[in-house]
Amino acid sequence: MKVTRRQFVTGGVAAFTVTYAVPGFLSDLARAQGAHARNLVVLYMSGGNDSLSMLAPYNDPFYTSRRPTLAIPAGQVLQIGTDSSRVALGLHPRLTGLKQIFDQGRLAFIQRTGYENQSRSHFTGTDIWSTADPNNSQGLGWVGRYLDSLPSPVDPLVGWNTTGSLPHVLQAHTAVPAIASPAGYAFSSPNSGAEAAAERSTAVRIASHVPVDRPELAFVYGSTQAALATLDRVATVASYRPSPAYPTTGFAQALQAVAGAMTKSIGTRVFYVTTAGFDTHAAQNVNTVGGAYYNLMATLNDGLLAFYNDLRGQGLLDDTLVLSFSEFGRRITENGSQGTDHGSASVMMAMGGKVNGGLYGTAPDLNPDPKNPTLENSAGDVKYETDFRSVYAQVLDSWLGTDSARLLGGNFRKSGLGFI
Repeated sequence: MKVTRRQFVTGGVAAFTVTYAVPGFLSDLARAQGAHARNLVVLYMSGGNDSLSMLAPYNDPFYTSRRPTLAIPAGQVLQIGTDSSRVALGLHPRLTGLKQIFDQGRLAFIQRTGYENQSRSHFTGTDIWSTADPNNSQGLGWVGRYLDSLPSPVDPLVGWNTTGSLPHVLQAHTAVPAIASPAGYAFSSPNSGAEAAAERSTAVRIASHVPVDRPELAFVYGSTQAALATLDRVATVASYRPSPAYPTTGFAQALQAVAGAMTKSIGTRVFYVTTAGFDTHAAQNVNTVGGAYYNLMATLNDGLLAFYNDLRGQGLLDDTLVLSFSEFGRRITENGSQGTDHGSASVMMAMGGKVNGGLYGTAPDLNPDPKNPTLENSAGDVKYETDFRSVYAQVLDSWLGTDSARLLGGNFRKSGLGFI
């Protein structure tokens, strides 16, 4: 029986090759694909981002009355104009770098994204956003399904997860390696120096023998050879030295690795990065330098600005799209602990050289009248206006060049949502 390499990787023997690295079958294919291929960076803001602190309707009188300590004063927001409903909006004052990118027309904010009866659970909410299926939150990830749809053979480094465990959004039949640090993604040995080098050399010699009369063993050896080549490809990323200085935060360092993988043309096309801490139930401190939310915005801003400038300098900005999501937004009225509790709709970002920047969708009217059509749950939460799957659909159709209806299980395309 003929065994495909994908079947081998997804079967029990995969553990053998993971000792060395996720197996690489076509190292040369990655380099051949290196020029002008489109990259997608999925950015997860973990915990439930407070969209009203990130993108503030600062002239809405109810913004201040419902958030007496958390509302950003009108004189401090970074004004970025008005949306189609004529609501004046401004960025958090720490997002100076994102404002520069917005002013260059390369950053889009999609307001009031969500879905019907939005879950307030971190786990269920993340699963739903990851699968793009509120009715089957345990299915494969929407990005994973895209990777599964690629024609064989699929390069084993087509995806790169910068965290230690596989995120749901990447779960699929296609294996995606977890590479938190390119420097640490190396041949596994209890020894070091010359002994480790000798062990690797021995592994190469053993794998170089391809017995034609034993196809299963030949397959294992061939996979091992390619796995070792995969290690070398990742090692080139560890040597990347960007010209703009990246911050030392874990988020920024992950983005530096992503930029290095793109610059070295190792074949990766989909990346996953995350920045955490957005579950701000207490002491949110939106306006305090060094406060919880202020620091979240600093981490986000400084990391993305360095990444943007790096890609622009490398000529890769037009080939890259960053798409953000968070599992839910926060409630409108601040709680007794000067924080915000789990809410409904939030805001998504799209950044890149081909992004049609601007404000998409409309801001909520924060009037607590229960009949307010932009709010829900007795006017306690922002009601979604744009189904988050419509955002995914545009990315799949217009950026990745695939059929969103097939991958998302329905037609979620939305006219007027032309951020790409």
